[in-house]
Amino acid sequence: MEHGQLAVGARTRWYDGLTATHWRVLRASFLGWIFDGYEAIALVMVLGPMLHSVLSREQAASSTIYAGLVIGITLLGWGVGGLVGGILADYVGRKRMMLWSVFLYAIFSGLTAFSPTFWVLCGLRFVTGLAMGSEWSTGIALLSETWPEQARAKGAGFLQSGFGWGTLIAAVLWYALSSTHPLGTETWRLMFALGALPAFFVLYIRRGVNESEKWQRAVREKRWSATNVQPAEGEALLSGKRPFTLTQLFSEREALRRTLILLVLSIVTTVGWWAISSWLPTYTVSIAKAEGIPDALAWGSKISIVYTIGAIVAYLIAGFVVDAIGRRAFLSLTFVGALITTIITYKLTTSVEMMMVVAPINGFFTLGCAYVWMAIYPCELFTSSVRSTAISFVFNAARMIAWVFPIVAGSMIKSFGGVSHAALALGSVYLIGIVLPWFLPETRGAGMPD
Repeated sequence: MEHGQLAVGARTRWYDGLTATHWRVLRASFLGWIFDGYEAIALVMVLGPMLHSVLSREQAASSTIYAGLVIGITLLGWGVGGLVGGILADYVGRKRMMLWSVFLYAIFSGLTAFSPTFWVLCGLRFVTGLAMGSEWSTGIALLSETWPEQARAKGAGFLQSGFGWGTLIAAVLWYALSSTHPLGTETWRLMFALGALPAFFVLYIRRGVNESEKWQRAVREKRWSATNVQPAEGEALLSGKRPFTLTQLFSEREALRRTLILLVLSIVTTVGWWAISSWLPTYTVSIAKAEGIPDALAWGSKISIVYTIGAIVAYLIAGFVVDAIGRRAFLSLTFVGALITTIITYKLTTSVEMMMVVAPINGFFTLGCAYVWMAIYPCELFTSSVRSTAISFVFNAARMIAWVFPIVAGSMIKSFGGVSHAALALGSVYLIGIVLPWFLPETRGAGMPD
């Protein structure tokens, strides 16, 4: 194990020792993660006009169910693609998977703009998710294995903020497009076409990123153990022929325990966002309409912008907070905040003015803090030979399980008679997230396992 304990002088700054190579890794991973954020929120924001364009008259009668279906299928594609890509990154390298992920994302996201029917749209959303799924885990693995200990959590937080910046760009762009309607009712198609174009620029940047030496060394020295914990009685010490990385997460007792707890926490985060907070723009528009506000639809974009700003603030400060209070306390407090803000948002907020105050706080917890821990904590619990597999499984298996919840939420909204009742019912999932972190080891200051 490489102990990250540092003899820190009184005037040592967290970024001392960072080189141009470190910043280049962050920049390349950050820019790629922007597209994931852009795609996630763009799909939610254009949902109304998009479904109006591709649904038949009969399908439109159950629009909330079809809305949940297209979101769920996108999540499923992300989950499958992320899991497969994360595993491959432990075999062929982080850099190669990052390049393929961005390239294929650009192709299929652009094709989404030409979807003629709902089922073609779903198919393209699924394939886009397959392509983009491994983007996150490969970037996180590469940064965590190259950045020094005192800066790693901060760098991971900055990388994760790319998701927030991507959602902010999408919110601002859709606000501009929906105000001008350059293609009339088909303006939503521009969101996917414009979102795909910059990906080709990122491909150029990523060519200059080096492969992880920590991963290369682990493979070269045939260090196959999934954690730095000594094997339990009856477990063999792995050497020689390399086992399948995904199997390792379930065949080693300590790895299995960590994997399952992290997976449940990831499901809590994923369900919380996709089945609750992703409905915030729609819910805000309904409040605006109830208040008789002109151009009520514009409030969906406004709320998305301030919600995302709250998340970005969380991303940028999370690395400093988690290093100060520890990983487990950060996680538990995150879900306390998410639960409280969900109740305030969907039970106590009755005007768009109040929503403008509540939404960024909601975004701080349910999108910012609730996702950034996955960029920092799981990397510290698994070794280099399985790290990409582990973090991609934790992140993407949750999507593969939680993809049904947007569909369930769509049905619940119809059955319960509104977004607020469904959101409050599903918000109880945050209670699990408050308790579970305390069953994991604290890794603050312990360094990265080899």
